[in-house]
Amino acid sequence: MENKLNEVPHRRYNILTGEWILVSPHRTKRPWQGKTEEKKELKKTTYDPGCYLCPGNERAGGETNPDYSKPFTFVNDFAALLSDTVEISVNEGLLKAESEKGICKVVCFSPDHSLTLPLMEVEDITAVVKTWKKEYAELCEKDFINYVQIFENKGAIMGCSNPHPHGQIWSQSSIPTEILKKSDKFLEYWSKNSRSLLGDYLKQELEAEERILEENEHFVALVPYWAVWPFEAMIIPKRHLQHIGQLSSEEEKAYAEILKKLTIKFDNLFETSFPYSSGVHQAPCDGKDHPEWHFHMSFYPPLLRSASVKKFMVGYEMFAGPQRDITAEQAAKRLNEQSPVHYSKH
Repeated sequence: MENKLNEVPHRRYNILTGEWILVSPHRTKRPWQGKTEEKKELKKTTYDPGCYLCPGNERAGGETNPDYSKPFTFVNDFAALLSDTVEISVNEGLLKAESEKGICKVVCFSPDHSLTLPLMEVEDITAVVKTWKKEYAELCEKDFINYVQIFENKGAIMGCSNPHPHGQIWSQSSIPTEILKKSDKFLEYWSKNSRSLLGDYLKQELEAEERILEENEHFVALVPYWAVWPFEAMIIPKRHLQHIGQLSSEEEKAYAEILKKLTIKFDNLFETSFPYSSGVHQAPCDGKDHPEWHFHMSFYPPLLRSASVKKFMVGYEMFAGPQRDITAEQAAKRLNEQSPVHYSKH
């Protein structure tokens, strides 16, 4: 059945959100006449005196970074959420609004300005995972924090204004929309089966072997069946964990290993520093038990045909729903054809 789906327009169901995606594989045969750009070489600068994230430099907000040698975190100088926001509520007929408290932090992955996750050593990525865990635990202890969102925007094409290797952590009082959608689906499945929805899905994917990208003792990286972005990927822990804080030391390292392997495949695909937005989805820390939740990390890369040709979410996607041309199986095949060694080291 999958081979036939690679040839005809069809819809696929996202079990985590309850939404459908339109897949049009026959469109990959059409000629490309859109925007193209020149490929960019990897920068080798390990320290940039003008970078506000490099060790010892002054940040945009006036603070000076310490001379850090491992992952470094700080409260965003221009945060989208503030911890001292006053309570305001508007409920006037059809007009509703409420103030939102939160804390936004920046996580510098490495002091080396030239690195990205695929170029970092496993032990250094493990230090990033440990930092995520530490920040998650500390933020969840705040009585006004009910959700913690860990994410990374990589590349200027994804709105990242600084190439220094870093990510962000936004924590807030309310539970975001995407988390609410997934919470509903996780709970619905758990209530009926007393099993993890994502755990059962992972078992089916491992049996099918069509969309698996990487696997180790504790984690699996795959192209989800319902992927929207051309080379979208997801990392799922084999153990049923509700949040990143439950990772064991062994799992921290395994997580780092699969992060490195997956991002090397991304970079090797078009021999470029592959842009993406990645994020960890996990259970809310609202004081309630969430046995239904199964934490996971998603990667949404925009590149479609080369290092310079990207997919735009326009037209039908904006007004009707998500659509893609290359199927999840075709994307997995392309990624699995890549060398495990980063192209810059060949």
